[in-house]
Amino acid sequence: MFIPVVAFYIIFHYIPLLGLVIAFKDFSPRLGIFYSKWAGVKYFQMFFRSVFFTRTLRNTLLISFYDIIFGFPAPIILALLLNEIRINIFKRAVQTISYLPHFISIVVVCGLIRDFFTLDGIVNYITSNFGIMAKNFLIDPKAFRPIFVGSGIWQSFGWNSIIYLAALTSIDPQLYEAAVIDGAGRWKQTLFITIPGILPTAVTLLILRIGNVMSVGFEKIILLYNPMTYETAEVISTFVYKKGLLEMNYSYSTAVGLFNACVNCLMLVFANRLSRKINETSIW
Repeated sequence: MFIPVVAFYIIFHYIPLLGLVIAFKDFSPRLGIFYSKWAGVKYFQMFFRSVFFTRTLRNTLLISFYDIIFGFPAPIILALLLNEIRINIFKRAVQTISYLPHFISIVVVCGLIRDFFTLDGIVNYITSNFGIMAKNFLIDPKAFRPIFVGSGIWQSFGWNSIIYLAALTSIDPQLYEAAVIDGAGRWKQTLFITIPGILPTAVTLLILRIGNVMSVGFEKIILLYNPMTYETAEVISTFVYKKGLLEMNYSYSTAVGLFNACVNCLMLVFANRLSRKINETSIW
């Protein structure tokens, strides 16, 4: 039963790593990977010296930072609130409603965003009732990051809360009984029992999230951005997509992707070591 899993990772994850050598070559599809001319670190230098390096790196880090600050606590808060609900019908209804956006296609979500934030969308309709002038949010560079991060939180926080709800079930009920005997209310029970009980799970997921700080998916950004918002919307993944697939500059895009993966790996190691020193929780 273990062989198919091992074969999957070897074939689709480890063998393709050989293709990273393209980043150090002037790759030509006619010559292939091994017969293309060696270029060294030329494409890395081109990326680091280009005007796009600072912009794409800044946008990638800022979007990931906002997602961690605002998006990471959202499923934890939802799980804690659901844990306090004693009416099962209402609890299940809230869970179902919060889970549903996870199953909506990114294309559909982006279509909804475009409908809501256009000049005649529902957002401008609501704000206009408060005397705020209508505007097209999708061409406003300052509005792109809040829209992108906010819609991502809405789509994923319900589904991500499942793992925290599972962690809550592993907390010993006798701890709550002892707290009640000692006179602790619901707030103190949450503060001193519930939160410490799910803290190892939260720390592990936070380490993994920091390890993907440079991995901002290109699909949603490509569906939402336009030349007016490139300044704040262009990230490394969209840059790789345009260089690799649209311009067919495979060596350049591979070099940028390899840089992106190396930064993610370093961030993962750093976050794991920092967590191990602070609260003795780590993934290795």
